[in-house]
Amino acid sequence: MDRVDAVVVGAGVIGLAVGRALALRGLETLVLESANAIGTGTSSRNSEVIHAGLYYPTGSLKARLCVAGKQALYAYCAARGVAHRRCGKLVVVADAAQHAKLVALQARARANGVDGDDDTQLLSRDEALAMEPALQCSAALWSPSTGIVDSHGLMLALQADLEAAGGLVALASPVERVVCGSARHRVQAAGTEVEARFVVNAAGLGACALAQRTEGLAPAFQPRGRFSKGNYFSLSGRAPFSRLIYPVAPDTAGLGVHLTLDLGGQARFGPDVQWLDEGTTEQALDYRVDPRRGDSFYAEVRRYWPALPDGALQPAYSGVRPKLGGPHEAASDFRIDGPAEHGVPGLVNLLGIESPGLTACLALAAEVVGRTE
Repeated sequence: MDRVDAVVVGAGVIGLAVGRALALRGLETLVLESANAIGTGTSSRNSEVIHAGLYYPTGSLKARLCVAGKQALYAYCAARGVAHRRCGKLVVVADAAQHAKLVALQARARANGVDGDDDTQLLSRDEALAMEPALQCSAALWSPSTGIVDSHGLMLALQADLEAAGGLVALASPVERVVCGSARHRVQAAGTEVEARFVVNAAGLGACALAQRTEGLAPAFQPRGRFSKGNYFSLSGRAPFSRLIYPVAPDTAGLGVHLTLDLGGQARFGPDVQWLDEGTTEQALDYRVDPRRGDSFYAEVRRYWPALPDGALQPAYSGVRPKLGGPHEAASDFRIDGPAEHGVPGLVNLLGIESPGLTACLALAAEVVGRTE
């Protein structure tokens, strides 16, 4: 049986960031990935937004790790040459009755420590339209530290750092189960078995299922997760916006049908929220986008861009988020179950890691390293 210091399950942006952090700490680290390439799941099927930390409840892991992760991510991208842009975001309201929501959002951002008082600014209609003339709104909240990033370029940089520090990524290596021991754990993957002092479950969409296949872990730490699919539609032609546009009222499962831009300036809209049936497995996920779902996008987008032409939206791609709650429940926080929670030395399960996981990846990795010590 092979022996290493640490095994990380999952080579998405979180698994690669965790593997990198462990390897840089001097641990012989192996990252096991079920797919034939890195980052094929949630990590590459999202809006690629670097979030400021506006939305998340003060004191939550999401809030703390998003704010810390944003700062670390901008610095890392600059140092490693990962393509990104601090383009900023306008959170908009349609009428005066919603202005209080912007005030509350700014107060939450400040409580979360979002780069001090100057990072969020309340704008009048005229001030917002001076920035984006095609926009329709009654008022807006300006977040200049929001940005976009090349998520695949980021993951390649993390993998390169991991391997330069002596770590290894093994593709096409689905983990079948983990058997917990008192000092070392056995990780059984397709065709191999590895013993490690530290095991980090960063399997994303498969994290809850893997926790359920972990022998020696109490049932209270083996939750049954849910999946929420988000569909995106792209704009044919160039959008008249240079910043991200978000409606103010987020759904409990997302942040509404917003306008984001890629690094080439192409606009896309989404995601919507499509809850998948309970019991849906990761292997059964269907990423095809039903063109008929685009019908509802027009009304949502025209609330802030009334000039959106008929027929301008086309199906782009979809992503699936791992959820710890259901469709009528408030969004749950990140769940990091380490030895202090479940009592198993050297084991950390990362559960329900959805947005802002991309933004928080480096801070989340540091948190995990801290919980394995």
